Amino acid sequence: MSRTLATGRCSFCRVKQKAVATEPFPLTAPPLGGDAAKRPKPFGLQQQPFFADKNRAFWTLQSAGWAGYFILRALSGIANAMGFTFIIHTALLTATGYSITLLMSAAFRRLIKLRPIITWAVSITLVLIASAGFSAIETWSHATFLRPGTRPQGVEFLGAILLDFSLLAAWSALYYGINYYLLLEEQTDQLLRLEHQASAAQLAMLRYQLNPHFLFNTLNSISTLVLLKQTDRANAMLSRLSSFLRYTLVNEPTGSVTVAQEVETLKLYLEIEKMRFEERLRPRFNIDPAVARARLPSLLLQPLVENAIKYAVTPQEEGADIAVEARKVGDKVVITVSDTGPGADGQALRPGQTSTGVGLANIRDRLAQAYGADQRFETQTNITGGFGVIIEIPYQVEEPK
Repeated sequence: MSRTLATGRCSFCRVKQKAVATEPFPLTAPPLGGDAAKRPKPFGLQQQPFFADKNRAFWTLQSAGWAGYFILRALSGIANAMGFTFIIHTALLTATGYSITLLMSAAFRRLIKLRPIITWAVSITLVLIASAGFSAIETWSHATFLRPGTRPQGVEFLGAILLDFSLLAAWSALYYGINYYLLLEEQTDQLLRLEHQASAAQLAMLRYQLNPHFLFNTLNSISTLVLLKQTDRANAMLSRLSSFLRYTLVNEPTGSVTVAQEVETLKLYLEIEKMRFEERLRPRFNIDPAVARARLPSLLLQPLVENAIKYAVTPQEEGADIAVEARKVGDKVVITVSDTGPGADGQALRPGQTSTGVGLANIRDRLAQAYGADQRFETQTNITGGFGVIIEIPYQVEEPK
């Protein structure tokens, strides 16, 4: 970000040519969308952010500021019985300051895009020159309207330069402060959008790992059935595979589904595996109706069931039971996938180990990307054997936007 501030060459500064030519604020950008548009903005409580139209915001602040300057100086003159001529004098100074700061804004609009050392050096020089000009006009006006007959000469025209320098320096500081603040806000919004895009890309990558992994195992089983000339079973498996893929590919890889939809997807998957293992595969579902509408990342549980089949059902002659349970605990959804296999000691794919790049580590990553720290992923081994995974996620009934 520091390099961007130094050069000023960011997307926040790239605007349409017409807008740059007419807009006093140098950093113009279209209204932000998404979360950035919902973020509270300073300078106002209206629904539309005050700086959504930066051209209007500049003229509003410019006019309000110099109107306040005129009112305060005029009231000061009236309180000190300076007469009507002081009002004319104050009006002239207000018009002068208004015009000078407009010229300064045109210069600052270009200076803010340069390197900081150039920006500040030239800006200070311009403020000094503008203060000298402002002081000369103020001195002349004072002599003309308040002290007729006096004729200031030479350095006398710089008699008000300290006050005018303070005034213009404050205006310049406010101008740069607002624009750098808006730039920082835009940089922050862009960073949040990039982080969201990176998170969505990683979620998509993790999800896309699942289908090739599952397809490899299923097609390998179909190939085996064909070699054994069990064409009817192979055709049935292909049909169920088609239904499973059609069902799962409807969902976006970064989207979410309800617990009920995830369970239906698991049942389609288990129907395919049931043709391979028959009675050796004994699935059981215990889903609390209270969590049926709760949402979770799509295909989150399928790798856990596949893992249980690989390491609990396959190596045992009698097969194994696979239980999928879901219940609501407070504002959380607790999901358990367990089996009656040999447990962690008899399984190869456990925390910290991978075989084809998917499995427990994949689930951990997806949960971390989707929920951050507001989730729990644990593994457990039963005393009597068997392995289980416990997932705890927030109870959400609407798909995140």
